Amino acid sequence: MSAEDRAGAVLTLTDVTKTFRVGSRVVTALDGISLSVRPAMVTGLIGPDGAGKTTLMRLLAGLLRPDTGRVEVLGLDAGTDYLAVQATLGYMPQRFGLYEELSVQENLDLYADLQGVPVRARPGRYEELMQMTGLAPFTGRLAGRLSGGMKQKLGLACTLIKPPRLLVLDEPTVGVDPVSRRELWEIVYRQVESEGMSVLLSTAYLDEAERCQEVVLMHEGSLLGQDRPQVFSKQLAGHCFLVHSDRENRRRLQERLSRSKGAIDAIIVGSRVRLVTAEAMEEERVAELFSTPESRLEVSSVPPRFEDTFIYLLRRRLRESGRDSGPRIIRPTRVDSAGEQEVIVVRNLERRFGSFYAVKNLSFTVERGEIFGLLGANGAGKSTTFRMLCGLLPASGGTLRVAGRDLHTARARARARIGYMAQKFSLYGGMTVLQNLQFFSSAYSLSGARQRQRIDWVLESFELGPLRNVVSENLPLGFKQRLALAAALMHEPEILFLDEPTSGVDPLARREFWRHINALAESGVTVLVTTHFMEEAEYCDRLVIMARGEVLASGDPEQLKREAAGSGLAEPTMEDAFIALISHAKPPGRPPATR
Repeated sequence: MSAEDRAGAVLTLTDVTKTFRVGSRVVTALDGISLSVRPAMVTGLIGPDGAGKTTLMRLLAGLLRPDTGRVEVLGLDAGTDYLAVQATLGYMPQRFGLYEELSVQENLDLYADLQGVPVRARPGRYEELMQMTGLAPFTGRLAGRLSGGMKQKLGLACTLIKPPRLLVLDEPTVGVDPVSRRELWEIVYRQVESEGMSVLLSTAYLDEAERCQEVVLMHEGSLLGQDRPQVFSKQLAGHCFLVHSDRENRRRLQERLSRSKGAIDAIIVGSRVRLVTAEAMEEERVAELFSTPESRLEVSSVPPRFEDTFIYLLRRRLRESGRDSGPRIIRPTRVDSAGEQEVIVVRNLERRFGSFYAVKNLSFTVERGEIFGLLGANGAGKSTTFRMLCGLLPASGGTLRVAGRDLHTARARARARIGYMAQKFSLYGGMTVLQNLQFFSSAYSLSGARQRQRIDWVLESFELGPLRNVVSENLPLGFKQRLALAAALMHEPEILFLDEPTSGVDPLARREFWRHINALAESGVTVLVTTHFMEEAEYCDRLVIMARGEVLASGDPEQLKREAAGSGLAEPTMEDAFIALISHAKPPGRPPATR
């Protein structure tokens, strides 16, 4: 870090260390971190779960003090002048403190009071922020009744009532649909361009890292590097390929490639698999190295992305430390394929809340062993549909059959054949891993030798054995996700419902999670999933996109991307397809985001 960088920086960390005691363990959140953030630009803070991102942000916001080292924010020592720092910067944590029983306007007024904004200066700033966020028509609505994307935009508006010189955002787009994410980025860049604001932003979406002007890469409290995203991407020129096989389906091909020597990463992209190799090589060499006598691969090289380099650097670091033993996949019992092929049938489904239709005229079917995606913008009716499918909410009308059971009359019998993983960690945080597994296996009527067998299978398959006595709320997010999935699979369900299961989880944990899901689908388990990660939609065999409670589009990922190609995009992604469809369906008068 040069003296010139330090002199002009809005944020500087020098040899910063921070540790925490968790039970009997001492966890090093930051280990001798030194970095600086330049002014009037967006800097991304990127790293997996446990990298130290949130700890770093809390240190610079003056909410924590470093054990050693110095944190300077806008020329102030955040450790000693924390009140002055807090009065100068804007900080939006992961769970921003909106008051859900207050209206949008009342939340704005409250935060204006807290930030000491003069009453005469408020109307103009309110109007600007409401137009910027698209919340102008909703100032009288209770914050608790806003969609997830609208809540995030209101949280950002409350942070910006008094424009700060430095804006710190801790994963502001987590759990937010792609359209709202683009709108949030539009707001952020407008502040940089119009106010000269400096922004430090962490994100779990690696495509968003490419929107940053500079990124800081962290892992386990250490700094891996700091530079422009394009500089990181170029490191993997000649490493990235799309491969296809006529003999192997895409799930089996991805699994084989993931386990292949010389492969760093393999993810599903439509009908093909995106492969990242450990060494740079030509297409012919890739085909020669990764084909088998039974399966000859078609290979085409593709430009590297920031995400490719991110995964490459993390995996290399884990392998150098001897902690990457390769992907471990659960081996589920094969589901009996006898019975109806259509295991979920939805016809003209409706759900009314008073005169409001949360779901209206919804129809689709899901076949046995299929991964089926339910996508839509925040507030589209996905969660309401999910709750009805799981038997947690009665339908107002229409046909709804799950596992051969009519949910109007046999909800309890249908629930016995399904597993459910909620959007938020819904297990008991005060109980240990083992206690949670014992409780949920009992809830699924398992006992005696059968219960012990299933618990042993879970502990081994999900590598939770060493953590069996750890209190669940102390687990890293990725392990909480493992435990939640394990609990949902205790009774060997034939249908698995996943409601945004990887929200806020880092890319390595997401890859591991989807390898588990692919293995379940290959064994005959039917999976219905909602997600805001559009690359995860690529794993679905079919999907529907909802808008305002109804089906907007349906088909397989390749089909929906081809339809999006009509907008002039040469190689449309699932996110391009989603945004094109949702933006077209937006009510008149609301322009789509442009950035």
